[in-house]
Amino acid sequence: MDTVVAPRSRRGMRGFTLLELMVVVAIIAILAAIALPSYRNYVLRSKIRLAQSDLLALSANVENVRQRTLSYPADATAAKRGWTPAASSADFTFGYATTNGGYSLTAEGGSTLGSASGCTLTLTDSNQRSVSSACGAVGVDAW
Repeated sequence: MDTVVAPRSRRGMRGFTLLELMVVVAIIAILAAIALPSYRNYVLRSKIRLAQSDLLALSANVENVRQRTLSYPADATAAKRGWTPAASSADFTFGYATTNGGYSLTAEGGSTLGSASGCTLTLTDSNQRSVSSACGAVGVDAW
């Protein structure tokens, strides 16, 4: 007797077609192309905010020295004594300069900040705050 083998039905086959997989990969690529630049700017803005808080902490340190000695520190070494920045030294370098009876603090962004490279934040003894135009590349125009 001859037996007849019935063809397999499509109902028993499982898996994804190549077209379905390619559509999913394309959707993921589009989402990544939109999300990555936004994420990068978010990270740069957070590094700038960290440098701003470091400047405020350094200002408090300088004012503490003034409270104890009745004069501002003469140099950056004395101004930074007891202060450690939270920002990476590769991201920002911090400066201190004396002015006419006061001081000026700066944080200058390094090359690791990419599009915000050269971003300079300034804080004076009279609480005047300024931001260079390089910070505007990531949306930080004032602080």
